[in-house]
Amino acid sequence: MIEHVPALLVVVPIVGGAVPLIASLVSDRAGWPVAAATLVVHAALAVWLAATVVTEGTVTYVLGGFVAPYGIELVVDGLSAAVVLLVSLVALALLAYARRAGPHANTFYSQYLLLVTGLSGMTVTGDAFNLYVFLEITGLAAYGLVASGREASAAVAALKYLIIGTVGASLYLLGVGYALAATGTLNMADLADKLAAVGYDSTLVVTAFALMIGGLVVKVALFPLHTWQPDAYDNAPDTVSALISALVSTVSAYALARIMFSVFTVDFLTAVPAARWALVGLASVSIVAGSVLAVSQDSVQRMLAYSSVSQFGLVVAGFAIATPTAVVGATVHLLGHAVMKGGLFAATGIIERDTGASAVNGYAGMAERSPIGAGGFAVLALAMVGVPPAVGFVGKWYIVVGAVEAGLWPVVVVLLASTLLTLAYFARLVERLYFAEPTIREDEPTVADGGRSVSPGMLAVVVVAAVLAVALTAAVPTLEQTLIDTLPPLLNP
Repeated sequence: MIEHVPALLVVVPIVGGAVPLIASLVSDRAGWPVAAATLVVHAALAVWLAATVVTEGTVTYVLGGFVAPYGIELVVDGLSAAVVLLVSLVALALLAYARRAGPHANTFYSQYLLLVTGLSGMTVTGDAFNLYVFLEITGLAAYGLVASGREASAAVAALKYLIIGTVGASLYLLGVGYALAATGTLNMADLADKLAAVGYDSTLVVTAFALMIGGLVVKVALFPLHTWQPDAYDNAPDTVSALISALVSTVSAYALARIMFSVFTVDFLTAVPAARWALVGLASVSIVAGSVLAVSQDSVQRMLAYSSVSQFGLVVAGFAIATPTAVVGATVHLLGHAVMKGGLFAATGIIERDTGASAVNGYAGMAERSPIGAGGFAVLALAMVGVPPAVGFVGKWYIVVGAVEAGLWPVVVVLLASTLLTLAYFARLVERLYFAEPTIREDEPTVADGGRSVSPGMLAVVVVAAVLAVALTAAVPTLEQTLIDTLPPLLNP
């Protein structure tokens, strides 16, 4: 039965997503309970699958009985099991947040489940073209979710996201076409063998790598291809900002690592060092530029968006360094960032509802009026900086050690400088929350005054995220061993 679970992780949310649309004929509030039931099942399947991978190794499933490489294969190893479990649990947690925060329309929850479908499919597929299909499903759902905001600016942000996202997906598809022309196959494992046979210095192979990785870099939102992200995060509803900041770029970064290591392999990076240096250089620029832009922001949500540009630069740098230590660090930071950034966006929503503050200056003295929101924000901010024993410290430490092992001292300097810049903008916010004089009077209207108060479920999401930001450190040794056991081609360059 376990071999069917990868397929069920895709089938369950896409079937569940159709139910709210049908239920709209009877009730306009059926979406949330349907989504909750669907994601509970999805989470149970993801936990079962992850436990099986840890104890027994890789799980595969061939769709329709057509044996790979001719059919579509689903493959779940240590890395994909961790990511699909993250997708499932974060989506379920933020559904509790959405219960009060909204949006409440049935169509919203259909798109929510469609997004989970796309993210799950991207994670478990072992086929390069199938990855494109799920990448588009994820994009379409994300564009719709961003546009679900009440202001016209949300629709504009969604349109910008759609245009840039379509460019990224198109680049990836072109790369798949070049890889198919060079090898005659789309299965990732078969591609790895045949690309090596063709020769890594082949023009077709190098072009395929550049286009596929370039398209995914757009989806990850590295500088200067990040311009869709601040507007999308700032104008989307609170639930959507937390969801897409936690998962969409995270799974895109996972897909980048999967293509880099499972399709082209570390041998390609060794044979074509310019590809590795290009990625390391782009990631380093993104780390610094994202941090500098975050420091200069007045809007808290835009600051968090630019922070993501920097943090994903760090993740891609770890993958591009491609030593075992750096790859483990990039994976840890990838998973930890999803929890921390999703929690931070959830906390900003709570603070705004309690106090009306959404700008950096407005956070002054707001800890007293929103103690749980401010407390969760402070813990998650310090974890993002990399204060021990938080997971943010562990991930960065592994990446730095990996860079030292590879002799990439300029990258080490960039990583340490980015930590100082991250401290600068997060410390400023924490200081204002707890030590500055309030700039917003208590009698000024807040979001809560409009009848949209903070619920226990919303508070629980922030508290759990803050706890996990520290507790996930304990799971790092197990994750590291699982990666080493199930991904030997990736971790033994």
